[in-house]
Parts: sequence; structure tokens; C-alpha cells
Amino acid sequence: MHQLTLAEIARGLQDKAFSSEELTRALLARIQQLDPQLNSFISVTEELALSQAKAADARRAAGESAALLGAPIAHKDLFCTQNILTSCGSKILSGFKAPYNATVVEKLANAGTVTLGKLNMDEFAMGSANESSHYGPVKNPWDLTRVPGGSSGGSAAAVAARLIPAATGTDTGGSIRQPAALTNLTGIKPTYGRVSRWGMIAYASSLDQGGPLARSAEDCALMLSGMAGFDAKDSTCVDQPVDDYLAALQQPLSGLRIGLPKEYFGAGLDSRIADKVLAVVEELKKLGATVKDISLPNMQHAIPAYYVIAPAEASSNLSRFDGVRFGYRCENPINLEDLYKRSRGEGFGAEVKRRIMVGTYALSAGYYDAYYLKAQKIRRLIKNDFVAAFNQVDVILGPTTPNLAWKLGEKSADPVSAYLEDIYTITANLAGIPGLSMPAGFVDGLPVGVQLLAPYFQEGRLLNVAHQYQQVTDWHTQAPTGF
Repeated sequence: MHQLTLAEIARGLQDKAFSSEELTRALLARIQQLDPQLNSFISVTEELALSQAKAADARRAAGESAALLGAPIAHKDLFCTQNILTSCGSKILSGFKAPYNATVVEKLANAGTVTLGKLNMDEFAMGSANESSHYGPVKNPWDLTRVPGGSSGGSAAAVAARLIPAATGTDTGGSIRQPAALTNLTGIKPTYGRVSRWGMIAYASSLDQGGPLARSAEDCALMLSGMAGFDAKDSTCVDQPVDDYLAALQQPLSGLRIGLPKEYFGAGLDSRIADKVLAVVEELKKLGATVKDISLPNMQHAIPAYYVIAPAEASSNLSRFDGVRFGYRCENPINLEDLYKRSRGEGFGAEVKRRIMVGTYALSAGYYDAYYLKAQKIRRLIKNDFVAAFNQVDVILGPTTPNLAWKLGEKSADPVSAYLEDIYTITANLAGIPGLSMPAGFVDGLPVGVQLLAPYFQEGRLLNVAHQYQQVTDWHTQAPTGF
């Protein structure tokens, strides 16, 4: 049963081929057996999962037939889950059990999903490799010596290894799309404001957005249908009707205009990945799409702008973790200042400290205008580039990552080289537009992802293009051996 996609699980439950409890028990046994190799779970919620599975079976027996009813999933460990450890992959929250559910968790639970556990992640979602977690690095199921990408690396590894059919993730600068690319999954970052951030522990509030990782565009459409929608508790959530993502999948691609930015195909891109991207373009042309060369002239400024804005917001958001109200507290503090300093110094990891320091510096007197304000102006220029591009084309296509999954520890001593892996994904977060990564083949046995970007609230268009491509290719069906 572990080979079934989310859509196949929905059909199997509807046809009574198996029960949610049977499926849940099978996946829990699989997690217990195989996850020690991957380290993708921080906690496994067996008791909760079985109770939710039994409840879902009872609802189906009573005549309910919602697509997600009884489907097992897991949540990235920054979505608050009531009375369950919510640690953000950190030491400072290593004992925190949230007193409430995040809106995303609540919506999916109401849809009938079964929560198998909480998934490992880079500490406070800061990283591109899932190596900064307090609970140890996650390993890529395609090659256990390599990273799965980050920060949603636990979500990606668990889905890719067929431990679960789908998972929630978050994307601040590519943290859904990049791990999806490195583990052969489909992952979508919705438009900023499409999915509620309430109960999602913040890294950078103007950039963070929740979304799904799954094996196909159809599965992502199912998940996103359950996650999206207005939430009055989140002031940044947009009150706009949710599209019928499943219906959108079936639209033909004839007349689709695809833009290829020249900036995506520069010297930093592995030529073998470029070949895979162009092969996808050829397949889409066979399906009726046309291709146009375009330019995103301010893309070169995206990484420096992002690494001013995101750390600045992180510096503010993480100031609440002070050893006083909740989370880790140092032992035997001398006074209040010592409590603050040692609780934060001992509780935060190196990457989080690095970003807090950068962000605090950028916001300090005398440097705000020189750094933070300038970065926000660049952000507007990047948004304007996309607005101009979408006047010419319907979607933008390119590589998700410039390189294949790298070896564990390879970039640990050089954080800037890891930051550069987000070059193609960061711009979507700065502009707030939706982005999707889908499988596009393999190089030396390692997955390659292709990214699609669309105008605001056109998640359905992205899922449609990916689904139509997946109807004529089988890359997304390939699974790592040994799992």
C-alpha cells in the first residue's frame, strides 16, 4: 500500500479496497522500520493517527466520501499541533508542546487526514540542506550520503521514500521547491496569502508560505485544496475564493505561452540540468505550448536582497525566544541579562545565530537605509520584472536548482555556497507569486527538478501544466531503491 499515491489512496478508500486504519498501521510499521536510515521524523504520533484513522473509517461508513478522508500525511515541525511537540527543528523549542493547532493542521484534520507525525527540518527553517536541525541531518533516500534539500527536507525525504504519500512544508526562499527537486517530488509554493500562516512558527513573515509536497501534481492539487482558503486569524491571508485545482488539471496546453528567462541559463547552472530543462520544454511544445525568450534583469540582485530582508525579519521574530515564557532556559542564571544571553546562546544553532546577527545589523541605526530599505526597493524591482514578463507569457519555466543534491557536510564550512543554491527559487518569494517544482529526469542517478512560475493566484495553471507533463512522462513515478 505504501506505493499508492494520494489520489490512488482516495479511490481505494472510496472503493473499500482497504480501510484507513489498515493503511495507517502499514505506514506506521514502515516508518518504524525505515526512518532510522533517513531521520525524516522528529516525532511519530501513533496513538493520534490510529484514533483519526478509526474516526475516518466511521465517517466513510456513515456515507461521507471526501477525497482526503482517511488519507495519512505528516506535518513539517513548524506547524503547531495541539499537545504534540512542535520544535521547529531547534533546541530552544525542544520541549514545547503547542496548546493549539495551526490553521493548516486544523483544515486538513477537518478534511479527514490522519497525522502520522512531525517532520524534521532545518532549525527555524533556515537552511537549504536540512543539516542545521537540532535532531541531526536528514538524508536523501536517493543517496544516503547526500542532502535532501531544505528546509522541508524531512517532508521531502519521507514522501520520496514512500513512508507517507504527502506532507506539508513551508517555503520562504525555496524550501518546498528545492527539496522537491532534489528528491524527485512535486512541490508547490502558493501565492503569498493563499494559505494561512496562523500557527506556523515564523521565520520571515513577509516571505513564509505553506504548501504541499507529494509525488504528483494531482496529489498536490488534493492537498492544496484542503490547505488553501481565507483565515480571519491571519491578517496576511487573502479573502479570495479557492479555485477548483482538480478541475484545472484537465485543461489542454494548446496556446500556453512559456517564458524562458535568459538569466536562468548562465554560467552557474550545471549544463546537464540545463539539458533536462530544455527536454521538458520540447515535451510541452508537443502538447501545444509555445516558447518565448524573456528577461528578468534584476534576478542577479535577488540573493543579496533576500539575505538582508529574511534575516531582518528573523531577528525580529526570534526575539520572543528568551528563556522566560516558553522553550529552553539556561541553568542557574545569575540575573535577567544572563538568562537572556545564555538561553539564546545555548538554545540557538550556528546558522540561526548567523542570520539573527545579520538581520539585527541590517536593522540597526545608521544601516537601515543602506541595507534593509535598499533591499526592499530591489524587491519591488523584482516584482515589476515578473509583472512585465507575465504580460508576454503565461508561465515561466527554468531549473529549480543550479546543481544536483550535494554531499552531506560539503557546504557546511561555506554557507554562502549553500545560499546560492536558492538563486532560482528566491525571486518567487520576494515577489509573492506561486511556484512549483516537478520531476524532470535524472543525472548520475540523482533527481533533477524543473520550476514553473505563474501570476498571482494561478496555482491551478501551475498544477495543470505539471499534470499534463506527467501524463506523457514517468519521471515522477520513479522511486529510490531500498525503500
